[in-house]
Amino acid sequence: MDTILSVRKLTKTYANGHQALRSVTLDIRRGEIFALLGPNGAGKTTLIGISCGLVTPSSGHVTVDGHDVVREFRAARRAVGLVPQELTTDAFETVWATVSFSRGLFGCRPDPAHLERVLRSLSLWDRKDSRIATLSGGMKRRVLIAKALSHDPRLLFLDEPSAGVDVELRRDMWNVVRALRDAGVTIILTTHYIEEAEEMADRIGVISRGELILVEDKTTLMHKLGRKQLTLHLQEPLSAIPAVLEDYGLGLSADGMTLVYSFENEGGRARITGLLRQLGEAGVTFRDLETSQSSLEEIFVSLVRGAA
Repeated sequence: MDTILSVRKLTKTYANGHQALRSVTLDIRRGEIFALLGPNGAGKTTLIGISCGLVTPSSGHVTVDGHDVVREFRAARRAVGLVPQELTTDAFETVWATVSFSRGLFGCRPDPAHLERVLRSLSLWDRKDSRIATLSGGMKRRVLIAKALSHDPRLLFLDEPSAGVDVELRRDMWNVVRALRDAGVTIILTTHYIEEAEEMADRIGVISRGELILVEDKTTLMHKLGRKQLTLHLQEPLSAIPAVLEDYGLGLSADGMTLVYSFENEGGRARITGLLRQLGEAGVTFRDLETSQSSLEEIFVSLVRGAA
């Protein structure tokens, strides 16, 4: 697939000696939503800053839409839109004025039709003459996205796009991001909301202590690392797991009323039939059963702990 962002052996060491990035290599596919996850201080913001031409790398190189972010700064920056986490807008400007000004910063000629399309797509057209100070937090976040889209970039960075907004507005923001992707914009987002990545991302990258420890398609990641469980709620309590069931590695709850069988692949799933048969042969009956799979949050926590 066509690559819009290419990162090669990227490192960044600040003047105080802190190494924020350690030989990061990453390709972002054109037209995808890529979620970059990591704890505070992992290097997410530094990676975004270098990709947007705002931070100088110590070594390695980055190209955006074929343009080197250092040697061809203007062309590379023109292809990028950045939505920062902080609400950095002039409170006394109108929506229309601040979006128009952002377009002019990139040397683009005025294009009212384009700006109208952007504002309408973000449900801001009716508030185009409103001052920023009068808008809600969710609308201010949308204005930041409109500013980032004013020059029609092909790659959009969203740094914590739904930070500080309630659940309803967060889901509205998800719909906005999906619409942008459908319109041909490639999106890289950082988030602390694991459900946000699980809901929207096509691929997920996990960064910890400046190292990119995993990049994987979301569905593949969930399949490979998402531990599955079969929980059996028993009719009568067990004092111990019957010897004939020891090979299954079952877990027994403290009250003896629940058995848990954990498995990670299709081979483990195939053993469920045998497990249920042997339960019957051992005289263990159950009143209900349920299956579950590890969430992306659990996978993320285990990966970061393993990299620590």
